[in-house]
Amino acid sequence: MQTYGNPNVTYGWWVGNSVVTNRAGRFIGSHVGHTGIICFATGASCLWELARFDSSVPMGHQSSIYLSHLASLGIGFDEAGVWTGAGVATIAIFHLIFSAVYGGAALLHSLFFDADLTGGPIGRVDRFKLEWDNPDNMTFILGHHLLFLGVANIWFVEWARVHGIYDPAIDAVRTVFPGYGDFSTVFSHQFDFLTIDSLEDVMSGHAFLAFLQITGGAFHITTGSTTPFERKRLGEYDQFKGAGLLSAEAVLSWSLAGLFVMGVVAAFWAATNTTVYPEAWYGEPLQLKFGISPYWADTGDVSDCKYFFGHTTRAALVNVQYYFAFFCLQGHLWHALRAMGFDFRRVTNAVGSISGV
Repeated sequence: MQTYGNPNVTYGWWVGNSVVTNRAGRFIGSHVGHTGIICFATGASCLWELARFDSSVPMGHQSSIYLSHLASLGIGFDEAGVWTGAGVATIAIFHLIFSAVYGGAALLHSLFFDADLTGGPIGRVDRFKLEWDNPDNMTFILGHHLLFLGVANIWFVEWARVHGIYDPAIDAVRTVFPGYGDFSTVFSHQFDFLTIDSLEDVMSGHAFLAFLQITGGAFHITTGSTTPFERKRLGEYDQFKGAGLLSAEAVLSWSLAGLFVMGVVAAFWAATNTTVYPEAWYGEPLQLKFGISPYWADTGDVSDCKYFFGHTTRAALVNVQYYFAFFCLQGHLWHALRAMGFDFRRVTNAVGSISGV
């Protein structure tokens, strides 16, 4: 956190990042706690949507965001292939149970485990101690994140292969498996990925992402495991990895930039693509319009939409995603400027001097 030259600066309670910036154990506790909150919100919201679900109204017109995602994954269908919500309550309850598990883990990391990860019962946990200005440390931690993301992509591909996902082209759940290693189709969708209409292409893209992330993870872990002697020998490579540029503010700003890009891409994808986001579950495609600010508008008959101010599930999902991405961009610019050393007090001083004139 930027201190403007004051090493003993204190922050208000609302600046939550300040208390975990240099304390890796507390940082993990916060991450796990956030996961528990998300897990609880998912389970509770899923039960709420299921309780008010009206089978006489299309799901896409009920702002049932959680049910829509589960239906897209092929969850909630009975043996006849009709979506009835079968098994959805079980999944929601599991999320509630695991939210308590995450909450307990967050308390353990926050109250009982080592706050700085200088030691612990597992051994070598000190390698995950946050050193914001150390490229090897940041690279080592990034590599493990990439490994987990790669495994998650493989899990999704295997889910589609074994269980199956909903295909709007045939209005049924079917198994999808493009295979591992054949990534030629991925490169053919570099500029038209928003119009993909094949589930095989979608899953092939996830398999390709798994390959990139696991390979990148192994590379970053390896290059982040250098000894002090090797770091001196690889000084130029350390510069390439960000030596002299890294800080807590800088890493946070880049993270927010990534969320901005992903949020905008996801918004455009969800607004226009009806293969990954079927009309049966999300409603009709949207149209980008401009008023006071850009927004996504419904294109179909929404007279039976009872929730989200009379809009479809797709409109609810896309507009919220779109504006969250916008605010992530503002956060990126704020923290990037702070990481570069910009003193925002100059702005208030300038305004004050103008008003004084």
